[in-house]
Amino acid sequence: MKDNGIIIYTAQGGDVRAAERLAGLTGAHVTAEPPDKTRRELCVAFTEGGVVLSGGGMELRADLSKMKPRLRRGNLNFEILIRAAKPGALGEAPSALDATAGLGEDSLLLAAAGFTVTMCERDPVIAALLRDGLSRAASDPELSDTVGRMTLIECDSVELMRKSDTYFELILLDPMFPERKKSGLIKKKLQLLQMLESPCDGEEELFCAAYAKKPRKLLIKRPAKGPYLAGKKPDYSITGGTARYDCYKCDNTTG
Repeated sequence: MKDNGIIIYTAQGGDVRAAERLAGLTGAHVTAEPPDKTRRELCVAFTEGGVVLSGGGMELRADLSKMKPRLRRGNLNFEILIRAAKPGALGEAPSALDATAGLGEDSLLLAAAGFTVTMCERDPVIAALLRDGLSRAASDPELSDTVGRMTLIECDSVELMRKSDTYFELILLDPMFPERKKSGLIKKKLQLLQMLESPCDGEEELFCAAYAKKPRKLLIKRPAKGPYLAGKKPDYSITGGTARYDCYKCDNTTG
């Protein structure tokens, strides 16, 4: 996690215990004074309405409710991730590890498609955003069943994959893409997240840890025209829009 002098703000009605926990993990300063939102430094605000990350005049929260249109049966099967995952070929209620969970959108798609999803996020700020998003989604009747198939673990996914005996039919890797030179091309979400985490600098280690778990399928999300992760050529790729999923059949049994 980058050292950005993060401030943690607890507003009235905010989860003070969660704020103190994050402060313990990050060493960040906790304040009850509203921050100046135009400042460059990052602020994690625990408010009555949830957890918000802000900085440089931008704000971000994990809002899984905006995913609802994509989860509808007529739309879900056309998602490039679901096309690449092919859940029907992995048995009934297959398990998945989202080793780079971020704000949980890909995990939500997988869970809606029938996977039981373990999400791994190592950055404590991103994990706090995601945990808050999951909590709010769990109280939404349209999302509660899907979110009930999602479990968040806050740790380094490489260590988890090396030490855990848990088997996953599918492992998904979505390491942060390299920063673009023209900041105007980077979405607000990525601008803020890149202030927390650097683009993946351990590609070989991440790939090898995932491949060694021998899932029936390993999926790696990349920029549509970007290089293969760690230079490892996939068995096949599925491309759509600006992203590409490279597919690896680790146990040589899955199509």
